[in-house]
Amino acid sequence: MDDHTLTRSGATLTTGAPVLLIACGALAREILALKSANGWDHIDLMCLPAILHNHPERITPAVRAAVEKHRASHDRIFVVYADCGTGGTLQAACAEMGVEMVRGPHCYAFFEGVDAFTARAEDEITAFYLTDFLVRQFDAFVWEPLGLDRHPSLLEMYFGNYTKLVYQAQTDDPALTAKAEDCARRLGLAFERRLTGYGDLTATLGAL
Repeated sequence: MDDHTLTRSGATLTTGAPVLLIACGALAREILALKSANGWDHIDLMCLPAILHNHPERITPAVRAAVEKHRASHDRIFVVYADCGTGGTLQAACAEMGVEMVRGPHCYAFFEGVDAFTARAEDEITAFYLTDFLVRQFDAFVWEPLGLDRHPSLLEMYFGNYTKLVYQAQTDDPALTAKAEDCARRLGLAFERRLTGYGDLTATLGAL
């Protein structure tokens, strides 16, 4: 972690870089890795709580508040969320505030590449996706919020129409792959792993 990183919602560790990324906390590890690998010292990072993904109606107000709070301290703000279930409200808010955001419907699309994901989306309507973050946090973000730890009978209701779990691997980590396979087993789904790396995220942030 370098001197230009804001890592907690609303908490500024240091400021001064001309570009601020307001990002989903689920992307923090990947963005910090890209910053370090590419020497992007001109970029600050502020992450909103990843659990907002379970409440997409809260994402747009949270991003709006973060932009207003930090607008004066940076020359440029870029929002590292895709639509993420906001029904277009996030894009409308960003346009209104004059800030840019990641292209695509969700992180699964930009990790795989939005164009590639879109091309195969119709054939994968019964696929359930996990990223590195969601594999690590499967219990906290999937199993427990859906009540499957307390009511296993709900599994069929939630996942009965899915056929496979697609693990989009940002890193080549055997331990994470094994955990993703276990997630598929627990959900009763076939397993597929795709090593996507960071997908469109690298080029998108590199353009800043």
